[in-house]
Order: sequence, then C-alpha cells, then structure tokens
Amino acid sequence: VQLQASGGGLVQAGGSLRLSCVASGDIFSINGMGWYRRSPGKQRELVAEIITINRGGTEYLDSVKDRFFISWDNAKKTVYLQMNNLKPEDTAVYFCYADITIIENTSPKRGNYWGQGTQVTVSS
Repeated sequence: VQLQASGGGLVQAGGSLRLSCVASGDIFSINGMGWYRRSPGKQRELVAEIITINRGGTEYLDSVKDRFFISWDNAKKTVYLQMNNLKPEDTAVYFCYADITIIENTSPKRGNYWGQGTQVTVSS
C-alpha cells in the first residue's frame, strides 16, 4: 500500500491550496483517511479526517473549521483537503494517512498507512 500526497506550496495569507492524497496497492477497503500536520516547535496535530465506511463522518481541528474542507473520491481512492483563507499559522508539513484493510493470508488485516509530507507555507 502506498499513499502519494501532493498539492503543497507557497501561498499568501488569505489564499487557498488543495492537497490530494491517493492510495494505491492491494487494498481490500479504505476505512478512513485524513491529514496531520507538523510545524517546528509544535506537536503533530490532526487537521481533518473523514470516515469512508458505515455512516461516514468528518472531524476537524478547531482552528481550521469553516476554512478547511475534507472530501473523498471512492473511485479514485483519493482524499482531498481544500484549504481556504490560509493563515501563517497553517504553515507546516502536512501528512496524509489512511486506515486500510488488506487481505493477508486470506485474513483481513487493518492498519494505518502514511504518505510522505507536503510542505505548506503561508506568508503574511
């Protein structure tokens, strides 16, 4: 299983970026996907996640609510993070992750997988 993230970059405050993360490999099911971020001097924090099974649902970090929006394309196995009204404090390396079930020796095996980080820099 591989996760490939893209879409980071440099943007001025108030601007927008869209991150994408596509999952590939021998996947039985994707149960959820999301984004963490890490900036210098701060702990890693969960930015947004989306549950893709059962009734679904989304969760957001309080500081990004109503600015960031997470969405999921099942056919493309891709999660998107639309980031609007970006602020300098959003500057960080963003990592996507996925809660994925694979079949190993005929049995389902569930685990978390990580993509490489993508840098988001917001200038003031």
